[in-house]
Formats: sequence, C-alpha cells, structure tokens
Amino acid sequence: MDALKKNRRLLAIRWLSASSGGRYSHLVAAALVAPLLCLLGAGFVYPLAKLIGISMSGPASFGVYERVFENPLYIEVLLRTFRISAIVTIVCFIIGYPTAYAIAHMRHWHQKFAMACLFIPLWTSVLVRSYVWIVLLGRTGLVNALLMQTGITSQPLKMLYTEGAVVIAMTHVLLPFMILPIHSALRSIPDTYKQAARNLGASAVVTFCRVTFPLSLSGVFAGGVFCFILAIGFYITPSLVGGPGALMMATLIGQQTVVLLDWPFAAALSAILLTATLMLVLIFRRALSFSKGLNSVH
Repeated sequence: MDALKKNRRLLAIRWLSASSGGRYSHLVAAALVAPLLCLLGAGFVYPLAKLIGISMSGPASFGVYERVFENPLYIEVLLRTFRISAIVTIVCFIIGYPTAYAIAHMRHWHQKFAMACLFIPLWTSVLVRSYVWIVLLGRTGLVNALLMQTGITSQPLKMLYTEGAVVIAMTHVLLPFMILPIHSALRSIPDTYKQAARNLGASAVVTFCRVTFPLSLSGVFAGGVFCFILAIGFYITPSLVGGPGALMMATLIGQQTVVLLDWPFAAALSAILLTATLMLVLIFRRALSFSKGLNSVH
C-alpha cells in the first residue's frame, strides 16, 4: 500500500513538472533567463571585452602581445606560474583524496567534527595564513629552530622566499577546495556498488580501483579545476613567501598596474593567462571524458 502511494505521488510530481514546463512560452522563458544573462554579461563578458580593448588601445594593436613573446622573462614567469599551479594541484590531490576518503567513511559525529576542522581554516584570512608561514619558515622560524635543536642541521636553511615555500603555503590554503568536491563525490557513491563488487570476488584494492575511484573522478576534476585556477590567480601568498625567483603572473600583473602603470601590457598579460588557462581546462576536461569512455567500454 505504501509503495502504491509512493508511485502515485511520483507520477503526480512528474505530471506537474511536465505541465508547468510546457505552460511557458518562449518569450516568458527568455524573460526568466534574462536576469541571469544580464548578470553574466555585466560580470564576465563586459570586463573581458574591456580587458582586451585596453590591451589593444596603444598605437600598435598587437605590439604589447609581441612584447610578451619577445622577452623570455615573461614566458618564464608564465611557465613558472603553470608549473607551480600544477604542483600545488597534484600535492592537494595526493593529500586531499585520502583525507576525503577517510572523512567519507567516518561515523556520523566523527564526520561532522572532521568537516568542522576542514571549514575552520576557511574562516581565516589568506593574509594571516601566509604570514604564519613566514614565521614558520624564516631563518629564525620554528622549523629552522627545531632542525638545529635536533642536530639535523648546523645552520639555518633557506626555506623562505623560494618556490618550495610558495608551494607549501598555497597547498595549505587550497587543500579544502580539493577535499570538499572529492568528499561529495565519494558520499554520492552507493554502498551497493562496492558490496556487489566484493560479492563478485573483487578485493578491496580492486574494488577501489575499478569502482570507487572511477566514480569519484567528477569530484577529482572539480577539485583539480578549483585548485588550479585559484593557484594561477594567487597574488598575496606568492608576494609574501616567494622571492624574485618565484615570481608568478598575478604578481607581475600587479607590478605592471600599480608600480609601472602600464595598463595595456598588464591587460595583455591577463588575456594571455586567461586564454592559456581555458585551453588547459578544456584539455583536462577532454582527457577526463576520454577516460570515462574507456571505463564504460570495459
């Protein structure tokens, strides 16, 4: 009897949704979508078009773009930015996936406590967390003091104002953005899938490799995109814990706008960075879709 009532309720919901969806005309549907399109145009399309217009506002339209590719320094900074962002994303994945897997398989109250510990750092300013790493990694910081007290080193190590310091500080800031999507994807996997694999004779490792991990790739992709894009645009952390040898594109663009007041060149750098980022995200998306296709074939 309960099953019959449930089926009737589902049929009624489907009928109401279908009838309400067919009731709107194209004009009304366009009016409903118009605010979102206006917000998208005002918040993304117009600033992007303005950015490209500023980059081509000089006497030579493409001169600023040629300047980027003629000077090897700017190409080196661009490649360094992508390299550091990729390293940070990989490190976040290596640390974040086991953490998300452990949180997803905790008991109810333990899981709530772990999620609270994960959200608490997000309430702290990025500036404060970056300054903490200056205190930890400085020549008179806690890490060097501990190494010298234990006899591992006889003199302070140079850990601050290096690429390693930038990677560590950015990983600390971006790690929750990797854990949360993976945790959500792992929680959405039904336990019956893993139980069916185990009943068919698969071991725990095989079940994870053939069932759990492929089904969580959507969370991995979302977390990877979040971390990678946010890492590319990081400004505060590389400026504080990174030196001239760890200069990234956001810091370079900030110098061009605030110090040198060269807005066309800064706009050209931003446009190149945005184009390269979109291309890498599309390649990553295509690679993920291809891997899903292979998994579906097998």
